[in-house]
Amino acid sequence: MLRKGSPFETSTQCGALRVALSTLLCAGIALMSACTSIGTGSGSVAPGGAPVNFSWKSTNGGTSGTMSATLDDGKTYSGSYLQITHQVSTQGFEWDRGWSAWGAGWNDWDGWGPFPMDAFATEYSDRVTATLQDADGQRMRCTFHLNTPVDGMTGGGQGKCQLRNGRTVDAVFPRGSTRLGTT
Repeated sequence: MLRKGSPFETSTQCGALRVALSTLLCAGIALMSACTSIGTGSGSVAPGGAPVNFSWKSTNGGTSGTMSATLDDGKTYSGSYLQITHQVSTQGFEWDRGWSAWGAGWNDWDGWGPFPMDAFATEYSDRVTATLQDADGQRMRCTFHLNTPVDGMTGGGQGKCQLRNGRTVDAVFPRGSTRLGTT
């Protein structure tokens, strides 16, 4: 048993706190990645203005998944969609240099070490593409622009689809989605 005020008491408490926080963070990430999000959208065919109903489903926060579009005549197109993203590398950045300008002894502070040299981050564009197909093999190609790219389809957006016969569909997806829970 540790005596109150001993130096080991503090390090043990900090260690337990770190483990608890790490566990909580990992559990949160696992829950978020296991959730399925669904959403809807609406549109109209040009020329003519016939209504079109869209629906989408994603298991990764809305950056990719499946989508369907049902035209007024009952024809349904379905397929996959994908938000355009790319990985950005921080390789080559030396985060631990130059801190001495912030004050004497800053580089010697033992609370921080150098940042990892090969970290990556995802950069989200506002573009989503979808290739949908009906039962007869006819395709509908779509391009959407997202309102909040980091939120994927969940953030809403608008765009246009083109049918093989030259008609187009203007589409709007509202902000928000429904979480279905774990998959």
